[in-house]
Amino acid sequence: MEAERLLMTLLLGGIAIGCTLVLYPFFSAILWAGILTYTTWPAYDWVRHHARLGNMTAAGVMVGVVAVVVVLPLALAVPGGASDIDQLRHVVLDALQAGLPGAPAWLPGIPVVGPSLVNLWNTWAADLTSMVDFFRPYFGIAGEYLLAVLLGLANGVLLFLLALFVAFFFYAAGERLAATAVAILRRIAGAQADRLITVTGATIRGVVYGILGTALVQGILTTLGLWITGVPRALLLGVLAGGLSVLPIGAPAVWIPAALWLMTQGHVAWGIVLMIYGVVAVSGADSVIRPFFISRGAQLPFLLTMLGVLGGALAFGLLGVFVGPVLLGVGYTLAVEYARNNEVTPTV
Repeated sequence: MEAERLLMTLLLGGIAIGCTLVLYPFFSAILWAGILTYTTWPAYDWVRHHARLGNMTAAGVMVGVVAVVVVLPLALAVPGGASDIDQLRHVVLDALQAGLPGAPAWLPGIPVVGPSLVNLWNTWAADLTSMVDFFRPYFGIAGEYLLAVLLGLANGVLLFLLALFVAFFFYAAGERLAATAVAILRRIAGAQADRLITVTGATIRGVVYGILGTALVQGILTTLGLWITGVPRALLLGVLAGGLSVLPIGAPAVWIPAALWLMTQGHVAWGIVLMIYGVVAVSGADSVIRPFFISRGAQLPFLLTMLGVLGGALAFGLLGVFVGPVLLGVGYTLAVEYARNNEVTPTV
């Protein structure tokens, strides 16, 4: 009997390892599909019942809606045609011909390095080729980094399409999959299974809603601020700010350069207004929205969220920005739950 159990254990372990190796290349897409399906299941259920659609049809509708929600803002943000591209080219050429303005009056007041910065600035203002020569050694590094970013984005797009494909089947068979997962968890965790399911679900929804809600609000607020202050291509930059808001660098990577650009163009007042608006409204939204949603699921430390975003991106690519915080959030919450209820014991 013991030999049979050992053989059965080895057999099941080998099958589990084999399944893991087969699915490993698609692990990020499958996780994202599961997170997407779970967080949007109330909307899927509403569409299915109110529109009286079958599971497959409702799943197709949800996948189509998600694809439109992601693709449509990008389609609206990109240049609308040859005229936009030509206008952008003229802006760049005019800026190069005009050169840099003289060093600002406050620059010499910087301790120690002020005079050196003034000389360097005035040298670049007199001859842009000297500035190009200064940065030439870094062009190769910048090019490699840009290529890596483009490859990562391309890989992220492919994984996103794969995740939508997997999500279609998760929607269609979601109830059966959920029942199976609950039955397995109840067998492992016993009486605490329902509590763990509730906490895990709240954590997943809180983290995802916090990340996406912050990105949406910061993108809208940034677009509004850029449009009011007269920055060109406000919608494109707003979409970029919304995408960057899921990363630790955040939307300031967009509105700070925009404010400085306004100041260099002679619109100092508008630049100051945009700077204040960015600090108070755009960055302030991150301090309110993200903690509000995440705290509804679990009290997650900011460091954990930041490490989840960075580690997820390194481990799983673009989709890891969402997968990483969710995994760390669930793990942290379950650890806290286990510490509070140390009577939880496996019942296998």
